[in-house]
Order: sequence, then C-alpha cells, then structure tokens
Amino acid sequence: MAELNFSLTCINLVEILNRKAYSYPDVFQQLTGGNSMRITIIHGQNHKGSTYHIARMLAEKLGGEMKEFFLPKDFDSFCAGCTSCFGKDEKLCPHYEKLKPITQAMDMADVIILASPVYVYHVTGAMKAFLDHYGYRWMVHRPEEKMFRKQAVCISTAAGAGMKSTNKDMADSTFFWGVAKTYKYGIAVFETSWARVNSRVKRRIDKKTTALAKKIKKNQRKVKPSIKTKVYFNVMRMMQKNGFNKADGDYWKEKGWMGKKRPWK
Repeated sequence: MAELNFSLTCINLVEILNRKAYSYPDVFQQLTGGNSMRITIIHGQNHKGSTYHIARMLAEKLGGEMKEFFLPKDFDSFCAGCTSCFGKDEKLCPHYEKLKPITQAMDMADVIILASPVYVYHVTGAMKAFLDHYGYRWMVHRPEEKMFRKQAVCISTAAGAGMKSTNKDMADSTFFWGVAKTYKYGIAVFETSWARVNSRVKRRIDKKTTALAKKIKKNQRKVKPSIKTKVYFNVMRMMQKNGFNKADGDYWKEKGWMGKKRPWK
C-alpha cells in the first residue's frame, strides 16, 4: 500500500509539472491537498528575544511548514549601490546568490513574517540592509507576481516606544512589493529580556496573536490586493508604457501587464 501511494504521488507530481500554469508553490499545494500553510520568518536580529518569541508564537498558531532566517547570520551584506538590479538584471547583484535561499523561501511562502526589535525608532540595521536588496522588486520596477497573492505580518517590540515607525519601515516594502495584505503588530514589553516580561503583557500577546492567526487562516489563498495597491500598480503600468526603464519595460511586457493581464488574477 505504501509503494502504491508513493507511485500515485509521483504520477500526480508529473501531471502537475506538465501543466504550464503551475509554479512550484502550486505543486506543493496540489500534493498537500491545499491545506498546508507555508510561513517564512525573517528575524531582524540573531538573538532570541521578545520579537523572536512573538513571531514564533504566531507562526506556531498558524501551523504548517515554517522556515526561519536570522539577520545578520543568514545574510550580512550591505547594498553596494551599483544599480545593476534596477538597470539591468537582479542576477548581477554581487549578493544575489547569497540572498537566493531567502528570496526563494519568501516566494514559496503563503505568509511572510518580518520581525524586528526597535533600534532607535526604526528596524535593525541588518533588516534595513536586507530590505534594501529588494528595491528592484518594488512595483515601480519588477515586482514578483506571487507577492500579489500573499499575506505578510510586520512585528516589532520595544522596551518603550517606536513600534509604529519600525513596522512602517517593513510594511513600506511589503506594500511596494505588491503583497496583498499586511498586518502590523507592535507592542511595548517594558523589558529587554523575554523571560522577564510581565505575565499580563504575555497574556495580551497571546490573545493578539491568536486573533491575528485566525484572520490569516481565514484569508489563506483568498486574499486580494487592496484598491490602493491596484491603483498604484496601474500608475506604474503607465510609467512603463512611457519607457521609464528598458529592463523594467521588457519585464512588464513579458508578464503581459501592459495589456489586460494582472498579477492578482
């Protein structure tokens, strides 16, 4: 029976791969019955403090397959400012191969969690350096069409204040990437150690992450971009029609976005 099930799985895989409309993430969904959620967490620090624990708490409540990356351990390079990604091809970035595992994990994910503690009212330097490398993916350039069907969560903590501006640092990128829905959660934990965070604060966090997980599950594979995103996309489309940048224009034409095709359909 086990051998038969394995053979059927292989046959199903071949059939799915032969359908040009399917990408690898869709293959995963077909083979798992469409019920498993894939989550990619990008931690803006190496240590496992309050922000880490909240991101993990949410991911565990979502269930499914989880991948985690820690900055700067898993990516520690600063953007060189060479503009090769904008003007020519992102593969010409000197850090392209180094960043590739994280890029692939984000593209495969249903939910992307960006988590950063507050450093002087903003994200960590490691998170900022990481996000800088995806400028070419902003809608003004060459957005990845998979992003328009994803959900993202921006999480930040502080001993005092600064969560709003820190979450905005991350949410700016998810919006301009075209992510369909971005949730933001910031909380003052009034501590520098998760172990010392007050139990009442932890109960609030538990309640909030439970509610957030419920919303995300409800929207899984049903989420669509907001009116704001669609309007911005169409403004960028007009710019591409006017020949803003050849590399970008060629990309948009290849995707069919100069016509009636849209990445969220």
